[in-house]
Amino acid sequence: MHEAVSTAPGRHAVVIGGGIGGLATAAGLHRLGWRVTVLERATRPREAGAGISLLTNAQRALDRLGFGAQVRARSVSMAPGGEGLRAPSGRRLQHPADPRFLSRHGLSLIVLLRPDLHGLLRAALPPGALRTGADAVGVEDLPDGAVVRYGSAHGEERVRGDVVIAADGLNSRFRHLLWPSAARPVYSGHSVWRGIAGGGVGAIAEPGGGTWGRGLEFGRMPLPGHRVYWFAVANTPEGARFPDGHAEVRRRFGSWHRPIPELIAATPPGDVLHHEVFELAEPLPGYVSGRVALLGDAAHAMTSDLGQGACQALEDAVVLCAALATEPAVPAALARYERERRPRTQGIAAASRRMGRTKMTERCWDLACRSVMMRLRSPRAAEEGMLYLGDWRPPRLPGPVPA
Repeated sequence: MHEAVSTAPGRHAVVIGGGIGGLATAAGLHRLGWRVTVLERATRPREAGAGISLLTNAQRALDRLGFGAQVRARSVSMAPGGEGLRAPSGRRLQHPADPRFLSRHGLSLIVLLRPDLHGLLRAALPPGALRTGADAVGVEDLPDGAVVRYGSAHGEERVRGDVVIAADGLNSRFRHLLWPSAARPVYSGHSVWRGIAGGGVGAIAEPGGGTWGRGLEFGRMPLPGHRVYWFAVANTPEGARFPDGHAEVRRRFGSWHRPIPELIAATPPGDVLHHEVFELAEPLPGYVSGRVALLGDAAHAMTSDLGQGACQALEDAVVLCAALATEPAVPAALARYERERRPRTQGIAAASRRMGRTKMTERCWDLACRSVMMRLRSPRAAEEGMLYLGDWRPPRLPGPVPA
C-alpha cells in the first residue's frame, strides 16, 4: 500500500517520459504528497523487454522509494559477476568476487524482467496520473512554475507544474530544446542482442557470468522460473540490420563454451531483441534550466558496459525527490540535484565508455595487453571498482517508507 505523505500540499510535478526513471520519480513525489502528471508519448504502457539487472546502489534507491521488497520478490539475487569471466573456450580470465568482500559491503545483483519493474512503478501512481499518447513538444518557464505543451488525441494541450522533469530518454527533445548547442548522442560502435532462455536446460541453474572474445561479449544472468536472461554484444556498423537476430547470435556465439549454445537454443527465435548502443560522449554543461530538470538517459545516456543506465536513473529519482522534499524552494532543490548528480553520473558514463573499449577491442596487441592486464590485476582493484558503483547511499525521504 503506497500512501502519500503530506509534505508538499498543492505542489504539482510534470514528468515527461514513462520509463523507469520518470515513473520512479513520479511515484516518489506522489508518496511525498505532490500531485504528479506523467506524459508518455507511447499510446500503450511498455510491456516488451528482456531482463534488467540492478546493483546494490539501485536496490537502495528502490528501498528509499518504497519498492525494494516488491522488486526483490520478483527477482533472483546473484553475486555481481556470477562465476567470473571466461574466454570463448571456457578458459578463466577472472575469478569470481570474494564472497566475504560482497557480504561485508552488502553488495548483490538482482535480476528481473524489465516489464515487471515498469508495472510495479506504474501501479504506484494515482489514477489518471499517467497520460499515454501525450507527446510533449515544448515548455515555457514562468517565475513560479512552468507550462508544458503536448499533443494528444484532442489536439494541443497544456499542463502547468511547479517543476518539470524531463526523463524522455536517449534522444531527449527537451535536452535539445534547453541546450541546442550540446552534442547529440553518438554511436558507441557496438550493438546488443537480448533474449530469455526458457526452462528445461540443465545449465540454466548455473550462477551467471560473462565471456569476452575478440570484439564480442556474452553475458548471462538467472531469472525467476528457471529462466536465464542473456545479452550478446558485437561491434557492428551503425545502422546495420539483421533480419534473423536469433540466427545472427547463433552464428557469432554458437561455438562458445557451455552453457552459451544451450541458452541460445532454448530462446524462442522471435523473442530476440536487437538494439544499437548510443551514448552522450560529451558531457552536458548542466542538468537544470529554470524549473526543468533532466533525468536518466536524457541527462547522461551511457553505454551498457557497466550495466548502470537504469541504476543511475533510479539514483537520480531518489536524489531529486529528497531535494524537492527538503529544500525550501524548487530552484534551490534543482540546484542541489544538479550539484549532487552531475559528477557521479558523468564519471560513471566515462568509466562505462572505457570499459566498452577494453571489452570490445579487436586489435591483436590490445587483446594481448588485456589478457596480461587481467592476469596481473589485483583483486583489490576490481573490488574498488565494484564499491564505486554499488556502495552508494541514497538520501532519506521524509515520512515512513510505504509497506
